[in-house]
This record gives sequence, structure tokens and C-alpha cells, in this order.
Amino acid sequence: MSILIIYDSVFGNTEKIAQAIGAALSLQEDVETLRVSAVKPEQLAGLKLLIAGSPTRQFRPTTAMTSFLKGIPGSGLNGVKVATFDTRITQSKIEATPVLAFFVRIFGYAAKPMAKILQKKGGELVGLPEGFFVEGTEGPLKEGELERAADWARQIIAG
Repeated sequence: MSILIIYDSVFGNTEKIAQAIGAALSLQEDVETLRVSAVKPEQLAGLKLLIAGSPTRQFRPTTAMTSFLKGIPGSGLNGVKVATFDTRITQSKIEATPVLAFFVRIFGYAAKPMAKILQKKGGELVGLPEGFFVEGTEGPLKEGELERAADWARQIIAG
């Protein structure tokens, strides 16, 4: 396997994004898409690209995703390209609640801290951490996000 997509999902939206990314990349590469709880550390060996995705929960990745990423040995991703994504509510919904907007400006979303962890483990970040939008806390995904996820994935491997 040359590409591994790992994700966590609470309401199924992040899983849908991960599956769309996997489907877009599987036309050109050997891809496996797995929930983070099903990933074994040995599956990280020999990867070309690792993509990690999580819903944004309390301004950060899920506990399961954070624990897995932090558990990767210090140089466990040397030579591996990495990318991260999250799912989050739309900016208009955030701005509608001033206190939420304040905390988002301070703490941000899940993708950026995941990218930092992967880089600390030796991964080479390819592309900026990306966010995909849900209409509400439980979803559904905003229209067009699955297509945007597929496009984002193709840009990662093209670049």
C-alpha cells in the first residue's frame, strides 16, 4: 500500500470525506481508507502518503485520533508525505455566535494540530491542512464538499 487514509468520525461526515478522498486517489494509487481505531502501527511502514482526518471536536481532533498520532514513534514518518483534513461547521454559523467565533480564532480547528503532530513524527507536509464543511453539528455535509474533497486529494498527489 502506498497511501493510507486514517480518519475518525462521530456522525459519519468525516468518514464520507475520507471515503471520497480514497476513491479519488484509488484510480492512480494503492489506497486503503481506515477508521483510526482499526489502524495498526505496522501499517505505517512503507507508506508514500498518510492522510489523517478528524471532525473538529472542542476545537481539536478527537481523542482517538490524537492518541494514535501521538503514539507514532518519533521518527516513524521519516520520508512519508502527510496531509490532514477536518470537518467543521460553516464560517457563517460560527460568526452567528460571537463567543464561538472568539474561541475559533484562538484555538482553531482539528486539521492544523494533526499536521503539527505528523511533522514532529518526521512527516513531510504536502499542502495546507484543509477543512470541509458541515451544515450543523451532526451534518449533513455542505453541498459540493465530497467533490471538493476529491479535488483536494488529487491536488495533493499532483503536487
